[in-house]
Amino acid sequence: MAPLPQWLGRRLYPDAVSDLFPSLADLHRLKPAQQPRYDDPAELARVVAELRRRPPLVFAGECDDLRSKIAEVAQGRAFILQGGDCAETFASVTAANIRGKLRVLLSMAVVLTYAAQVPVVKLGRIAGQYAKPRSNDSETREGVTLPAYRGDAVNALAFDPESRRPDPQRLVEVYNHSAATLNLVRAFVKGGLADLRTVHSWNSDFVRNSQVEERYEKVSAEIARALSFMVACGIDDNSFRTVDYYASHEALLLEYEHALTRIDSRTQTPYDTSAHMIWIGDRTRQLDGAHIEFLRHLRNPIGIKVGPTTTPDDAVALIERLDPDHEPGRITVISRMGAAKVRDLLPPIVEAVEATGRKVAWVCDPMHGNTYSTELGYKTRAFDEVVSELQGFFDVHQELGTWPGGVHMELTGDDVTECVGGADEVAEQDLAHRYETACDPRLNRNQSLELAFLVAERLADDAIRREANPVQSFSPKDF
Repeated sequence: MAPLPQWLGRRLYPDAVSDLFPSLADLHRLKPAQQPRYDDPAELARVVAELRRRPPLVFAGECDDLRSKIAEVAQGRAFILQGGDCAETFASVTAANIRGKLRVLLSMAVVLTYAAQVPVVKLGRIAGQYAKPRSNDSETREGVTLPAYRGDAVNALAFDPESRRPDPQRLVEVYNHSAATLNLVRAFVKGGLADLRTVHSWNSDFVRNSQVEERYEKVSAEIARALSFMVACGIDDNSFRTVDYYASHEALLLEYEHALTRIDSRTQTPYDTSAHMIWIGDRTRQLDGAHIEFLRHLRNPIGIKVGPTTTPDDAVALIERLDPDHEPGRITVISRMGAAKVRDLLPPIVEAVEATGRKVAWVCDPMHGNTYSTELGYKTRAFDEVVSELQGFFDVHQELGTWPGGVHMELTGDDVTECVGGADEVAEQDLAHRYETACDPRLNRNQSLELAFLVAERLADDAIRREANPVQSFSPKDF
């Protein structure tokens, strides 16, 4: 996409805040990676102006609350559970789908919290994960070449010229669907769905007939007994009924993220109000690039994806750029090395960052480094490889005496067949049954819950907890 003219940059971002934040024109002069090529800059300008008039999707105070919780993770006193769709679609924004994704994360959080006895920060890949970076700008089928599908925020999945044309109006639809999603999520988590006292009933049909049912029901029964005891003793806290749930997505499309950036009235500092936490991907983390320049001015908690090409010096330089003041809870490093590489590549990165004196939250993404294609063309992941990378992540931190602070997964609340293996023994020939993802394969609900038990076992390991977290601070509010 050609750089925007200076007059358009000034129009889209007022001079009154130009000393606090770079304009879109400034960012485009840095030639940002992974941006759509829109046909009509004037139409794009109108869309951005419209988004600037919309109310924020999240609030600065909520971002501050999340940052304080991530600071606890960095100190070894909490754990991040981050999960959701690879790429959200407009069609998937239904009450049933949102409820299903929420339930699987809450189920996993219950297992992790009760087994590991640490607070779990619940962070969804939700209400904004509509854009995806691509390896190639175009896709060719049977001699026809069209723009690659970059997520519903940019174009449509159908393979025809009109569907694949990048359409700026889709950014407004991202906002509308994200607002609807957040409204429903807030209603669910504050309106009774997350009530621990009904942990049996709200999951009774969720794990029925699954291979993890017995283990989950045992945990549920123990929680129910513990809560009954506390109520009998006169403890009936509202924190048993509700949870804090935060939204996150990759900050990929600069027009959208920039348009939803607001100056907080309390602090006169900029927040990206499209999500509580945003992260920067492995393809857009150029140190002198537009995305880093954008993120470094924000007050949101920031995630950094690091992959096999990331060197220890790269990681330190990125963190220095994004967090020059060593602010607690500011940075979450999300590693995505692959099962075969994590034990070799992750330790020097952890050691280099720890040597700076910073305490960041270390999170494992065991999904993106373990993708392969079957002979029939299905992109999939093997559950055993996902587990292997997680085990390697925990092994690295156990050996270094650091805290394995979280897991970042692509999952769904549906009974899809997109990843092979797990307790249900999904085979490659089963993938065609319910392969529904718009981009990368996701764990289904049983695979997700099975993985939660494996993570809980590692978190509960006495050796890790003694080395990395000698003093626990725990409150029922943090369920």
